[in-house]
Amino acid sequence: MKTKLNILPDNPEEEKGVGRFPSWLHRNLPRGGALAKTGDLLKKYQLNTVCEEAKCPNRLECYSKKTATFLALGKECSRNCGFCDIDFSKTPKGPEADEPKRIALSVKELGLKHVVITMVARDDLVDGGATHIAEIIQETRAHNKGCTIEVLTSDFDGSFAALDTVLEAKPEIFNHNIETVERMTPRVRHKASYARTLRLLEYVKKSGKTDFVKSGIMVGLGESKEEVFATIDDLYRVGCSIITIGQYLQPNRRKLLVKDFIHPDTFKEYETYGHKIGVKHMHCGPFIRSSYNAASVFEQVGI
Repeated sequence: MKTKLNILPDNPEEEKGVGRFPSWLHRNLPRGGALAKTGDLLKKYQLNTVCEEAKCPNRLECYSKKTATFLALGKECSRNCGFCDIDFSKTPKGPEADEPKRIALSVKELGLKHVVITMVARDDLVDGGATHIAEIIQETRAHNKGCTIEVLTSDFDGSFAALDTVLEAKPEIFNHNIETVERMTPRVRHKASYARTLRLLEYVKKSGKTDFVKSGIMVGLGESKEEVFATIDDLYRVGCSIITIGQYLQPNRRKLLVKDFIHPDTFKEYETYGHKIGVKHMHCGPFIRSSYNAASVFEQVGI
């Protein structure tokens, strides 16, 4: 059975046919007991995942493999980006003090060897939620000896002090997505800037407190190949050794429309270009997401 993924344009009459996915965006639905068990475990510990909140097209596959990407600091974001389906709120609920332990225990029950922790932007908090993320890293390590940790953070509103708080916890991989090419950043991202993201990634690389610096972009929003190549150049220049590139899919009719369905051959071009200029690990494809198959990606990079 194939998945039925639908793009919902703001004006279906004007965009007739945009919801018809090309063949390379059709896939088989996973089955098996692990799918339900993963969902039940997340409910047991009352945890949020970016898989559910962002309507990731890979969530059923990941759940069937007993893995998920944890979404910390609630499920309401203080930013309202044009591509993201996570709920927006000017006054999100405060951090839950026991969330670090709940995440750590769920990691243990799932038997994860590599865990990905992401977060909503929390510009309402003094440190942007950095202390809470550091506590999650520490608690996860305390309950899961040998487990490696990847964090995908906000830009902390440009605060290097907040960034240092997370880096002091020494995650093995630090990820912050640049999301799109420079020209399209003001339309796609809310508050975050292309230049600030590059400064943040460069700062992380120079800190020496993480093994790998990672970032990713979405394509299909109207960018040109040349702009994608330029973005890869910029990410490599500031120290990213892992870059992900995936197809943007409109999560609901209020969000940005898909302009193009990028052919797998084009993703291969991006991968080849990145390797050519020196990026060690390029992960490009229609279904690639920043944390998709993160454990296997981590095995490939090796430490």
